[in-house]
Amino acid sequence: MRRIWKIYKLLAAQNLKRLMEYRADFLTGAISFLIDQAIGIAFIFIIFTQIPQLAGFTFEQILFIYGFSQIPKGLDHLLTDNLWCVGYFIVRKGDFDKYLIRPINPLFHVIAETFQVDAIGELVVGIVLLIYAAPNAGLHITVWTVILSIIAVPFAALIYTSLKIMTSAFAFWMKSSGFIIQMVYGMNEFSKYPVTIYSFPVRIFVTYIIPFAFTGYYPSLYILTESDPLFNIGGVIVVSVVLFAVSLLIWNKGISSYESAGA
Repeated sequence: MRRIWKIYKLLAAQNLKRLMEYRADFLTGAISFLIDQAIGIAFIFIIFTQIPQLAGFTFEQILFIYGFSQIPKGLDHLLTDNLWCVGYFIVRKGDFDKYLIRPINPLFHVIAETFQVDAIGELVVGIVLLIYAAPNAGLHITVWTVILSIIAVPFAALIYTSLKIMTSAFAFWMKSSGFIIQMVYGMNEFSKYPVTIYSFPVRIFVTYIIPFAFTGYYPSLYILTESDPLFNIGGVIVVSVVLFAVSLLIWNKGISSYESAGA
């Protein structure tokens, strides 16, 4: 673990140096991200100018769910964003060869190679929304609520990471799987709102098939109501671990089928 941590720090430092060389690109990405977040929050505000509640949730409670959903998403974005590149061009161009000839785990190398600093904005927006919404969201904070909420965050982030590992691994057979990553990852929008506003088939899909509901709604529901911790928090842990195990199986199977390719 000490060796892995040392390698990660070295790779992260190199990536930060690269980012500092192209500060305009970083600022453009950060501004675009903030605009996107502002649009999402404005959409919620507009809805609540017309109705007092949405599926039984107040404006502050919806903001709380929205804010919480940004934290695991931002954590995944911060640490594992390079998986997108595997799906889009690393395998297609044959650049994955370098990960196979170096004396570290290829998946760890891919993940550690990029440290996406603009994701810090995502984390900040999520935390600010939680702080803003919490006083009027009807929370009854206890020690267990805090502990279980903290535990839920990394496991919720692992759901994002597992889905990216799984979908990026399809590139080992297809040469490019970026469109699959985009299609699956885009469904995270469902995590920002109560699943009770969706139809029954959609609720089943985002809970048990592409389980983004466990990254935002269910842990938030526990924090807001302290209801059913076994499902709302325990479900996050079980789903993330199972999904991660499946994603590793697909990733390793894909590597065994990998053939160097050129653009």
